[in-house]
Amino acid sequence: MKKLLGFVGLIFAAATAQAAVQGKEVNYSANGTTLKGYIAYDDAVKGKRPGILVIHEWWGNNEYSRRRARMFAEQGYTAMALDMYGDGKLAQNPDEARKYSGEIYQNPALAKARFDAAFNRLAKERSVDAKKIAAVGYCFGGGVALNMARAGEPLKAVLSFHGGLATDHPAQAGTIKAHVASFSGDADPVIPTEQVAAFRQEMDKAGVIHKIVIYPGAKHAFSNPEADKLGQEFNMPIAYNAAADKASWSEGLAFLADAFKAK
Repeated sequence: MKKLLGFVGLIFAAATAQAAVQGKEVNYSANGTTLKGYIAYDDAVKGKRPGILVIHEWWGNNEYSRRRARMFAEQGYTAMALDMYGDGKLAQNPDEARKYSGEIYQNPALAKARFDAAFNRLAKERSVDAKKIAAVGYCFGGGVALNMARAGEPLKAVLSFHGGLATDHPAQAGTIKAHVASFSGDADPVIPTEQVAAFRQEMDKAGVIHKIVIYPGAKHAFSNPEADKLGQEFNMPIAYNAAADKASWSEGLAFLADAFKAK
């Protein structure tokens, strides 16, 4: 009997070891530029599932965005940390980050081409339901995600974590197809109260299903545990806030689940 139980235990352990989040580096392209992304999924989940496009902070598609992709995979999604800068470029300081992000913000056509390339790459994944894709962005990536929603991308949901809300091209009624959520802090100088108010008015006027959450005491980049270190190194007004990180993650997951259920 002991031998039988031991054998069953070994089989169970082997099955558990095989069922885990898998990650793979992927190359794709847009207008001749190679883009370097990362796809994560749980191989224990069977069948097609919604896909999540994770858009990086202004530092580039680094380990943080990859970790977020794995976190979404743990929730049963297939997630892709995409590359908006090309060739997997990573900024080593704020000047480089400002340069790389500025090239994207100042060229909407380029931004859309690189986003579309990532969308199409994720949609081709065998585990992804191409009709259920969302975009989740952090800081710079949050602004990009919102702009893609404004451009009418076929997304079910867009979530912006401490991403800029301002735009020169506000959403028009009927343009945004996604449910939209913004999570920011009231101690974030990058996203002042007036910007939040203007964004709320924009979403209301465009008839968008949306959610806006402000966390007390949270600064810019509150979801990134590396924010304290980066803030000190480069004298930037950013800081990690564990409470806001945990709360926004939980509320973001609930928002995604509702958006994917909606017709």
